[in-house]
Amino acid sequence: MNRGTDPSRGRYLALYLTGEHPCSYLEGLRARTLFVDPTARVDNATYQVLVDQGFRRSGAHIYRPACRGCARCVPVRIPVRLFQPNRSQHRNWKLNAADIALADTPAVFDPRHYELYRRYLAERHPNGSMADDASEESYRRFLVEPWGGSTHFIELRLEGQLIGVAVTDRLEHGLSAVYTFFDPGISHRAPGTFAVLAQIETAKRLGLPHLYLGYWIKESRKMTYKERFRPIEAWDGRRWQRFERPRPLDLG
Repeated sequence: MNRGTDPSRGRYLALYLTGEHPCSYLEGLRARTLFVDPTARVDNATYQVLVDQGFRRSGAHIYRPACRGCARCVPVRIPVRLFQPNRSQHRNWKLNAADIALADTPAVFDPRHYELYRRYLAERHPNGSMADDASEESYRRFLVEPWGGSTHFIELRLEGQLIGVAVTDRLEHGLSAVYTFFDPGISHRAPGTFAVLAQIETAKRLGLPHLYLGYWIKESRKMTYKERFRPIEAWDGRRWQRFERPRPLDLG
């Protein structure tokens, strides 16, 4: 067990380090996870401090990778006022914003959300551990049960029908994109990209400077979409700085 300082409260938080386990991002690698004492009271101010040091949330657990000899998981965030969409992102917003309505709803259990979540996992991630346990209980633990901060569901509706949900934590200085799931039948409209663009616009409207996107890993194709949002900043373990990885080709 380690102790981490929470400058917002002038107190210490207990941090626990797991043993090694299979990496959930890259096959064949071993990982360790540093996580905050799950019994600690973590309010929004404390959560902001943790997120600004590269932590993420999964259900009630706030964690950060702490792997031996590996720093592949890079926390990234978008400074929303400086964001400049590329051509495909601009087209995505123009197409989807024309007929997809956005609604900010409380983070409560809704059977329609849960059914969409199950369909999404079954079709988009059929071989993943989450699809193996897509029970209502696991869904509630992951996305619904209160944990101490402020969470909102941004619903995406097409002609009145629910087609997607972006689960978003509202911090003091930004939004944190927790998880997005959508109707696999509309994948051709790139709803995941649209959800990020919607969260950028929401952060702007609320006067919040950042959208936190969690971890980016160079070798993970599933995370390539994150580096397409520019400018983007990365946490290097000491400070946030502009992420200078070459912009991927905009082929759309």
